[in-house]
Amino acid sequence: MGRISVVTGANQGLGFALAEGLARGLAAEDVVYLTGRDAGRIEAAAGRIAAPVAEVRTRVLDVTKDATVAAFADEVRERHGGVDIVFSNAAARLTPDTPWAELVGPFVDTNNLGTTRMLRSFSPILRPGGRLLVVASDFGTLRSLPASLHGRFDTETMSLDDVDAAMLAWRDAVIAGTAAAEGWPDWINIPSKVGQVAAVRVLARERRERDEADGTLVAAVCPGLVDTAASRPWFENMAEAQTPEAAAAALLRLALGPFRPETYGELVQFGEVRPWR
Repeated sequence: MGRISVVTGANQGLGFALAEGLARGLAAEDVVYLTGRDAGRIEAAAGRIAAPVAEVRTRVLDVTKDATVAAFADEVRERHGGVDIVFSNAAARLTPDTPWAELVGPFVDTNNLGTTRMLRSFSPILRPGGRLLVVASDFGTLRSLPASLHGRFDTETMSLDDVDAAMLAWRDAVIAGTAAAEGWPDWINIPSKVGQVAAVRVLARERRERDEADGTLVAAVCPGLVDTAASRPWFENMAEAQTPEAAAAALLRLALGPFRPETYGELVQFGEVRPWR
C-alpha cells in the first residue's frame, strides 16, 4: 500500500518545494496531492515538478471552507484508506500599508481556522506512523506574547474550539481597535502563529499516548526566513533568507525520517524543539 501525502498552499513558495520534495523522495507507488485554491495554478505547479518519482495529483482545496476540507479528507479516506503525510501550509498574505483591521479577517480564517479545519478533518484518517505537520514560525511560542496573555493559551486544558474562540476574540479586538489596549502585539503574524502552535499542542495532548506508541508525529514546524513573494515586502535585507527548496529540507527530513519522541506536539525548527514557554 502506497504512502499518501497532502500539501496545502502548494502552488508556489515553500508549499511547492514541499510537494516537489515529497514527489522526489517517495516511491513510485506513492501519491502526493498538490493542493491550492486555483485550478490553473496548481496544474501549472504540478507541471513544474522536476523528475517526480511518486504520482502527483492536484486538487482544488480552499482551507477557509469547512465542507471543502472535510470532503477532501473523506475522498482521501475512501480512495486510500487514510493519509500518511500532511503539510498544513496554506497562508493568507499580508500586504504593506493596508490596515490590520482589513487584513485580519481573511488572515485568521486561512492561517488559524484553516489550520484547525485541517487538524479536525485529517487527524482522524492519519495512519499509524504518519506525520501531521503545521507550518508556523518562531513567533509561535508564548515568549512572543506578554505574560498577561499567556492564560488565553493554556494548551493543557483547551480544546480546538477554545483555540478558535481565542483567535476570533483577538480578530474582533483588532477590528474594533482594542487589541493594543488588551496587550496584543501590533504585528498580527505573532498572535496568529501562537494560535497555530497552540492548536497543534492541543491536538497532540489528546492523541499523545497512542501516537507515541506507533510512531505517529503531530507537530508544528518553523522553516526560518524564506525568500518568497510573500516575505520580501517585509524584510529590507533578504541576504540570509533561504530559498524555498533549502527551507523545505529540514521539514522533509522530519516528515520522511524516523520518529523522534522529543518533537511530538512541539514547534520544531531545523530539527530542534523551540520551547513553548
